[in-house]
Amino acid sequence: MVDRLANTDVNARRIAFIEQCFGNSGQPLGGLNRVLVGEGILTKMCRKKPKPRQFFLFNDVLVYGNILINKKKYNKQHILPLDSIQLKSIDDIEDGLNHGWQIISPSKSFSVYAATAVEKNDWMTHINQCIHTLRTRKGSNVDTCQTSPVWVPDVEANVCMHCRKSEFSVLNRRHHCRSCGIVCCSSCSDKRWLLPHQSQKPLRVCLTCFNKLTIQALERTPLGVSSSVPSVEDFGQEKFSEPPTFYSP
Repeated sequence: MVDRLANTDVNARRIAFIEQCFGNSGQPLGGLNRVLVGEGILTKMCRKKPKPRQFFLFNDVLVYGNILINKKKYNKQHILPLDSIQLKSIDDIEDGLNHGWQIISPSKSFSVYAATAVEKNDWMTHINQCIHTLRTRKGSNVDTCQTSPVWVPDVEANVCMHCRKSEFSVLNRRHHCRSCGIVCCSSCSDKRWLLPHQSQKPLRVCLTCFNKLTIQALERTPLGVSSSVPSVEDFGQEKFSEPPTFYSP
């Protein structure tokens, strides 16, 4: 049914308005057969604390950004292709953020939370439907894609999650392993590794992941061929009363 909205005036106006709200800070979002499926505010778990973010679900990408003025101005636009996304539900916990799920992709993974269980179900249902339709049309399989980890929030780690000894302070900063997402100290994350699905430059990884990635690289190297391990040495919940909106023809 979503395809019926493709190339219609009402769909074009909706997308044009979103582009206007992002202004020069965003990329053009219009395109042949691209349809705006739904939009709404979700609470995104950021590194330091949960923050509200505006999300736009299209039939081929998921777009989100910071809210400067609700329904008028956004910035820091992020675009995630749907055919590489996986969703994973998060169990509710007492006295914590509820109605959440993880959005997992090659370039970036994170947790989001809806205001109610109904909204969570609506979001996950519509996203999964778009993913299924897109992959069926392309004949793609996400199982072959590498994904980024969901980072452990800073507030959940008072000590290094690797050595279990180093206490964090103003001087002893927290760092995240880009391979597994744990919070670790500088000494336990002083190695870097090239993770092409995340960046073209080597990224910080913990010692455990560095050793694991090194072994995996050596195992992939054929006998008689000099191995080249791509490490750095080679390179020198807020509450919202307004529910989401999903569109249908």
